[in-house]
Amino acid sequence: MANPMLNEQSLDRAFGSLRGGSGPAVPGFTLPRQAPGRPVDDGPISRYQTELMTMEGTARRALMLFAIVVAAAVVGWSLVTTGELGVTSFPVWLIVPALAAFGLALVTAFKPAAARFTAPAYAVCQGLFVGALSHVYEASYSGIVVQALLGTAGVFSAMLFLYSQRIIKVTDRMRKMVLAATAGIAVIYLVGMVARLFGAEVSFLTDASGIGILFSLVVVGVAAFNLLLDFDLIERSVQRGAPRELEWFAAFGLMVTVVWLYLELLRLLSRFNRR
Repeated sequence: MANPMLNEQSLDRAFGSLRGGSGPAVPGFTLPRQAPGRPVDDGPISRYQTELMTMEGTARRALMLFAIVVAAAVVGWSLVTTGELGVTSFPVWLIVPALAAFGLALVTAFKPAAARFTAPAYAVCQGLFVGALSHVYEASYSGIVVQALLGTAGVFSAMLFLYSQRIIKVTDRMRKMVLAATAGIAVIYLVGMVARLFGAEVSFLTDASGIGILFSLVVVGVAAFNLLLDFDLIERSVQRGAPRELEWFAAFGLMVTVVWLYLELLRLLSRFNRR
């Protein structure tokens, strides 16, 4: 599932809500570092100096959310049992936290100020489902979870390095291309789900054919480039004086992308194992 959290509209809305305004935020992140109504300069010990979003604060909150996801995933993993014949038993009720995670994502997208509460709750719900699903994959393809985790860490590190060293620069054209590709993938997955409801199947979404593997590779690539957009939007928010509360919202969006990347790597690796 693509990351709908960190985009221009959601961050504009976040600026507006966290400033307490009833109208839309100023387009294009024009919130000044010294917000209206605050003193121009009240010295280095001003309490206002601690109310702005920082990269370090966002990183701390992201680590907290990832820790929650991992802890919940361990619990979700333990809920799946594997029989002597390799048959796995997946608790049907785990669909509930998966649906709850989707609902919490929507709430967070429209109510960024609530991210400090909804983000940890989302991490718990999503972690339970991802952990259980990972166990199912591992029961079918031994070692696949470790490979997917290493792959996720490797892609994340590589994209962070490429971004921080400005080897790849995020431009308006890149943003439009990545967002268009992400939207296209979301539509394809939606069509696949609707088709299943009517007993049909979009074969390349599930099989291990060459087209199926190519599609998974493209999706993994798009997820990786979404990380660049996340890094860029977080950095620009910090530079333009976003409120400190936005750290939770930014960390949440980053977590959504990383979890999506991990799941797509699981899907890709499972296809390679079936060939």
